[in-house]
Amino acid sequence: MAEVVSRKAWKIFDYAICKMAALTFDTVQFFNDRIAPNPSFTPKWSDRPLLKSWEKSKPTLGWPRETDSLCPDCVKEARAAILSGQKDYRDLMHEKVGEIKAQIIERDGQVWMVKECPQHGRYEDLMAIDAKFLAWIEQNFPGRDIPAHNDEDLHRHGSSTVRYGRGSVLTVDLTNRCNMMCDPCFMDANQVGYVHELSWEEIKEILDNALKIKPRRQMSVQFSGGEPTMHPYFLDAVRYARKIGYNSVQAATNGIEFAKSKEFCRKAFEAGLRYAYLQFDGIGNDANSHRQVGNLFDVKLRAIENMHEAGIEIVLVTTIVNNVNNDQVGPIVKFAMQNPRKIAFVSFQPVSFTGRDEDITPERRMRQRYTLSHLARDVSQQVGKIEPTRDWFPISLISPFADFADLVHGPEAQWGQMSCGCHPNCGVGTAVMINKHNGEWAPVPKFLNIPGLVKDMQRITDAARGPKFSAFLMALALLKHYHPFEAPPSLALKDLWKKFDKTFGVSKNAKEKYGSVGPDRTYQDAIKRRESDPWNFLFIAGMWFQDLFNYDFRRTEMCIIPYGTQEGEISFCAYNTGIGWRKIIETMYKNATVAQWYRTHGKHEIYAKGRKVDLEAYEHSLKIDPVDAARVRPKEHDIPMTAAEEDRLRRKKAWEEAQKVRQIYEELVLKKPQPQIVQISPLGSLRPANGGNGSAVVATASANGDNGHAVPAPEKPAAEQTQPVQPVASD
Repeated sequence: MAEVVSRKAWKIFDYAICKMAALTFDTVQFFNDRIAPNPSFTPKWSDRPLLKSWEKSKPTLGWPRETDSLCPDCVKEARAAILSGQKDYRDLMHEKVGEIKAQIIERDGQVWMVKECPQHGRYEDLMAIDAKFLAWIEQNFPGRDIPAHNDEDLHRHGSSTVRYGRGSVLTVDLTNRCNMMCDPCFMDANQVGYVHELSWEEIKEILDNALKIKPRRQMSVQFSGGEPTMHPYFLDAVRYARKIGYNSVQAATNGIEFAKSKEFCRKAFEAGLRYAYLQFDGIGNDANSHRQVGNLFDVKLRAIENMHEAGIEIVLVTTIVNNVNNDQVGPIVKFAMQNPRKIAFVSFQPVSFTGRDEDITPERRMRQRYTLSHLARDVSQQVGKIEPTRDWFPISLISPFADFADLVHGPEAQWGQMSCGCHPNCGVGTAVMINKHNGEWAPVPKFLNIPGLVKDMQRITDAARGPKFSAFLMALALLKHYHPFEAPPSLALKDLWKKFDKTFGVSKNAKEKYGSVGPDRTYQDAIKRRESDPWNFLFIAGMWFQDLFNYDFRRTEMCIIPYGTQEGEISFCAYNTGIGWRKIIETMYKNATVAQWYRTHGKHEIYAKGRKVDLEAYEHSLKIDPVDAARVRPKEHDIPMTAAEEDRLRRKKAWEEAQKVRQIYEELVLKKPQPQIVQISPLGSLRPANGGNGSAVVATASANGDNGHAVPAPEKPAAEQTQPVQPVASD
């Protein structure tokens, strides 16, 4: 009781402080706004001045609007021509191959992309189930970053060229080899017939080239694949990236190697690995069964345990497919909230119908399409408290915070703050504040007025009065927009400021207080950041990658996660889908056919068809909701759920049609008599085949037989063979 009274007293005190701070800020800013702003300085990490908020450009937003898109069929035809040698890939840099106009419209409260190709007809695809949600996201877009420049050697890909900003995360596919077989897969790993694997020299060249570009922001690098841990130089690549100055090094992984060995986790951390983007399909065995690894959920839990112990931070990454695994959104978020010491980030990735799923039927595409608005709805319904049009914002809203940090760090800074200036349709996010000790939590936008804070922060940054005065005004702005009584009961003002300082390093001694995140980061730094305060920010993000059906060039030109390749840096979506730069480049630089590779290097392990991963141990300290772990989703056996099942259905129908054609040919051309088909009745009601004259009963015969010889039965539908394989994948 005394504790409750004490907390309430502190809330009243915090409320009074916030009101005084608001009055002070508004008074100071009244005069600050009436003094001409100081000019922007040009920091060492850029050769252009910092942008004022009003200098930032924006693409056309809202609807109806027109944009540049692609015809799905034209693109596939052009790609095939390039891969076969009939067309030069360099034409993509000068010709608008497959490009058509698209209209983005509102229909019945939803947002759609509608486009028409003169040759292949009309295409429609869903962009949002809630137009109000998408409008909220777009209206909070702060503007594009500094236009990309001094980058002609790396950004030269025609309509797919990255034109704005420096990016946030450079993605480097080390290999297309993988130790799993997932459907769908961006790169169709293990099934394209060849191996594409970067050499050590190519890895270094790609990493070196990326750091030459200005603006030279604090970039991260994410090693991906396939499975990046299978590359023989994986640890060397991590070590080198850290050495030359990347802000953080990440690995997009299925977690198998990390689960198998604590020693591997330790070596990865010591090499400089900070984040593991862990493929995570859901809670329990059923949610992971589609991957066909016998003990995959145990693998995920063990990977989390091992990596956390080694000092590696974990991001759960889930590909979401509507009507397949969207019921796992809530359980995954709650799992992260139940384990705040180990998990600080959840990234949901609505499925992109590319790779193995590029030839998806329109029926399955509409049934399985999942948008960012779906995600906001599912989080709200399955978790509670989190509201779509209050708590979600475009990922790019971090840019004003980055601008403020750039101002405070001054013109001598060697690196700019990471800025996620992507298109508002690319990604959204929210954050909740969780007490690590008692589990209290609340969405941050519930107790912190984010739009108001961003507006005031832009005013501070635009004025550019100097680091100390700007930091003072920022502290006042935080207090002004903080609502103590909406926050978790045990959250105090000092905790809020500590989180802000820890994230953006505003104070001079932030590194010493919270631990370094730079190239000199140690295990002690990792522990210090974990234990420096009792509160955890849990970021929940949605990253929506494009496919040919919803492609928008206004998005690709603002990409913040480009791929580093032998042919320069290419937008994430242009590489994995679009014209198909991945297939083009991998074909150009492939190492060998799979058969040749196996003869030279031997076969690598592939976990599929129920095979289990050998683990050193199975115990863990993670909290798991037993209800979520035991959940089994009902299967729709008569509906194809994956590209593989659609292919089996197509082959079955083709076989049946072939039999019908054969029957007609035999009957009309060959004049072959067809056996009489008699309906079989119950034994008690059998009738003579000749109409009742006492003749013997005649058994039925197939009308599609071939001269009395047996005809193979059609392949059973997938639903009759096995449970449908759910396409919940993330490279």
